[in-house]
Amino acid sequence: MATEQDLRRTLLRIDGKGYKAYQDLRGHYELPGFTLFVDHVQGDPFAPPSRLRVRVPQERAGFSPELFANKSREVALRDFLTRAFDRWARKLSSRRGTGKSGLLAVDPCYQQILEKSSVIVTDGWVEARFVVGLPAAGRRVLGREALALLTEALPQIVERTLCYQNLDAEALRKHLEAAEDADAAREQLASLGLIAFVVDGAVLPRRSGVDDRPLPLSEGAIPFRAPDSLRVELKLPNRGRVTGMGIPEGVTLIVGGGYHGKSTLLRALERGIYNHIPGDGRELVVTNPDAVKIRAEDGRRVEKVNISPFIRDLPGGRSTRAFSTENASGSTSQAANIMEALEAGAKALLIDEDTSATNFLIRDRRMQALIAKEHEPITPLLDKIRSLYRDLGVSTVLVMGGSGDYFDVADTVIAMIDFLPQDVTPKAKEIARTHHTGRRPEGGERFGEVTPRAPLPESLDPSRGRRDVKLRVRDVDEFLFGTEEVDLSAVEQIVHPSQVRAIAEAMVYAKRRYMDGRRTLREILDLVMRDLSAQGLDVLTRSPRGDLARFRRHELAAAINRLRTLEVRVLEDVGR
Repeated sequence: MATEQDLRRTLLRIDGKGYKAYQDLRGHYELPGFTLFVDHVQGDPFAPPSRLRVRVPQERAGFSPELFANKSREVALRDFLTRAFDRWARKLSSRRGTGKSGLLAVDPCYQQILEKSSVIVTDGWVEARFVVGLPAAGRRVLGREALALLTEALPQIVERTLCYQNLDAEALRKHLEAAEDADAAREQLASLGLIAFVVDGAVLPRRSGVDDRPLPLSEGAIPFRAPDSLRVELKLPNRGRVTGMGIPEGVTLIVGGGYHGKSTLLRALERGIYNHIPGDGRELVVTNPDAVKIRAEDGRRVEKVNISPFIRDLPGGRSTRAFSTENASGSTSQAANIMEALEAGAKALLIDEDTSATNFLIRDRRMQALIAKEHEPITPLLDKIRSLYRDLGVSTVLVMGGSGDYFDVADTVIAMIDFLPQDVTPKAKEIARTHHTGRRPEGGERFGEVTPRAPLPESLDPSRGRRDVKLRVRDVDEFLFGTEEVDLSAVEQIVHPSQVRAIAEAMVYAKRRYMDGRRTLREILDLVMRDLSAQGLDVLTRSPRGDLARFRRHELAAAINRLRTLEVRVLEDVGR
């Protein structure tokens, strides 16, 4: 195995040569206390930076097994070390030279604690994966600057961030316990008949639409306090007994005036599928892990989705049991989004009237009187929301400020007043009894059928030009799959670009491994998620990468469904 002296000799030998001489660095080197792996070398100073890894044996790293004794702690430990590596890399990077010269960076972390590929911890070693912009002047190698970066700055980062004795042990303990308690709380929801829990004292508002940190109390944030009738108690492994508001299974309305916190509560519930860092304010806002945010999405493509529970009897006799369109309307897209979420295994739907199609939510008595049902193909959610829960066991949380018709079908009604919740269910039910709407139910006795579909592998083409796979992530809302742009702007529970990158890789993986034109989408999701749980994110790529983050089956399904080239066979075609 090459040594630090070999690395030094190579860098001094190529100093001043053309940038491609950096390719000579590929391989691994034994440095004092750790092994350096150079996995990929950029071909140009302006190209994506080189991918490197460091591996520290546990004899030196010193992380006891109890720090990663279960999945919650393991993921949180990896997250904590990534954040520490990031802080020190920012301090010691030297951005001098051409293009990305001097960059030394790890995949950044945000308010959520995500399972990422940036740091791996095992009984034998700790590994950090990062990128380096190998220094250049123009397109000439700056070998001495690279030597300082790799043999001086990098060892300092490793020493400061991957060795337990140099970390803040108390901060690490809090980080692990926050994740462990959140997972324990989430696991208790089903047994308590809940789809979500919001702890007393939580801080739900964020600083702004582009700053996901909590709004300080000094700037008007109001700590959450559960109404007595909805207060429940959980027992957690570290914090012990905590109280807060439990949102029961069934149909829940969140009502109230504008700017009183309805949508803020719903957004917190959307993110309650993730664990959060200590101090975030939402550490113990937890939601059923299969809760999916649904909205209207004008213009999206729909491929053979059975939307007949909501839309049928289209003009011209057009069937909606395998409905396709290149340009869905608001109501059609929202119907398709619900049916696709059910197909993927959603257990709860989160809906805000502000991002919904009005005619999908409600058709009141006056409109029923004006437009007869035989001329209206849309059955509104109002008439399906009960059977959705009764027939399929899928709950709904709906923010509603404009229609009291939903009082008739709600199990629980929560009013947000000055950012504090009140249980107004008895009052809402009394209003429903004394103020009849007079409208006729239109939903029928049953919800309807969720029809499985089998993706055709040839319709997923990640190639571009001479490259078999070309993937490029632009942010959390868009990525390039071969020559096709996939729009995820309406998939609101993605929180990190590295999730999108992993989703794109998972689409390629699923196509190669499991798509055969007969397996249904749900079966494919089961198999991909099984492999991720057993083998980690590395199963998705041919070489180690540090810029992948764990996603849910629902976001993978959403990405596949939004690929405009997607073709499927419905159940009848599959012959199952």
